[in-house]
Amino acid sequence: MKAPTRIGILGGTFDPIHNGHLAIAEAARRCLGLDRVIFIPAGRPWLKARTLGQITDAEHRLAMVRLAIEGCPHFEASAMEVERPGLTYTVDTLAELRSREGGSPGQTAMYLILGMDSVRELHRWHEPQRLFEMCVVVAVSRPDTEDITASKFEQDFPATADRFRLFRGPLLNISATAVRKRVAEGRPIGDSVPAPVEQYIRYHGLYVQT
Repeated sequence: MKAPTRIGILGGTFDPIHNGHLAIAEAARRCLGLDRVIFIPAGRPWLKARTLGQITDAEHRLAMVRLAIEGCPHFEASAMEVERPGLTYTVDTLAELRSREGGSPGQTAMYLILGMDSVRELHRWHEPQRLFEMCVVVAVSRPDTEDITASKFEQDFPATADRFRLFRGPLLNISATAVRKRVAEGRPIGDSVPAPVEQYIRYHGLYVQT
């Protein structure tokens, strides 16, 4: 019997995408045996609805993701959330992905890769229990956030132990907030983002004011 195709999903505002995102995606791909990782820039994330005016236009964020993963055969970018009207819900994205990829869960396995800070907020998400019907949630350690334990996760989401993975990925202390701040201060960011992304930021004058 053919093994299911294993797809990683890495979403976020990517404002901008940086080397930490890429390192996590590659480490997860290797550790979980993923066939590919799909980067999905958020369109209008409902949890950030109050601060949407502070997020860079989606066309820029999507362009930077495409530049960052260019030449990486196991990575791809999706515009599905950017193109979807209204506020963005991850359960809708997973349902759309399942429809696009086709096949049953036995044929296509999806892994939702989340930072530990997002995992700790999962109970606030729209229909969080539905996530586990469609994917395995992969919690990635972060330098600034305490790891959630499997037992605590089971407390919050009963009967989902087999749909949860704790992944200790590369602990790179890089954040999009810090990148934006450095640009605004006129400082270099070449150690934090791929060169094409830095060039794009400079060319379009992004983040010159915070």
